[in-house]
Amino acid sequence: MASRYSEVRLMPANRKRYSTDLSDAEWRILEPLLPGEKPGGRRRLYPMREIINAIQYVLRSGGAWRLLPHDLPHWRTAYEDFRTWQRDGTWLRLHDHLHEQLRLKMGREAQPSAAVIDSQSVKTTEKGGRTAMTGRRRSAAENAIFSLIQRVWWCVPSSTPQTSLIAKEPSSFSEPPIRSVIA
Repeated sequence: MASRYSEVRLMPANRKRYSTDLSDAEWRILEPLLPGEKPGGRRRLYPMREIINAIQYVLRSGGAWRLLPHDLPHWRTAYEDFRTWQRDGTWLRLHDHLHEQLRLKMGREAQPSAAVIDSQSVKTTEKGGRTAMTGRRRSAAENAIFSLIQRVWWCVPSSTPQTSLIAKEPSSFSEPPIRSVIA
């Protein structure tokens, strides 16, 4: 199957690989979920994979957009795509989709049916939420999806409450909502 982004200008083949670049497995999962070119709009100048790599470089390094290395797409192109996807909810949709896929790979239902809240969980989220959580061992497929969830998590707008990613309103579930909360 040909990539829908194969018509764009290719980046240098000898580009240095950064630790923030997507792996091939991550790209295969993420590519079909990304928005395509707008009909009637101008063609993309850079491959979408490189745009995502540029966004990840800035987010993980903590650097400024204007300080993107020259072998990645132009900073303004990466920034505009990042902001557009932040405003239109693309990052949130990606997160939700990947989270559901991970649950299915783990043999669970796509949507949780219960939530557990205890005082330790509350203390953990006060410390820093994402970084204070501990994980379990995962299969290779689960690792690729989980890695993408973490990458997309950094792109969710900070104005979106973190709890909205976990405890959605019951009306927003396509499956049965959480039936019980254990405190």
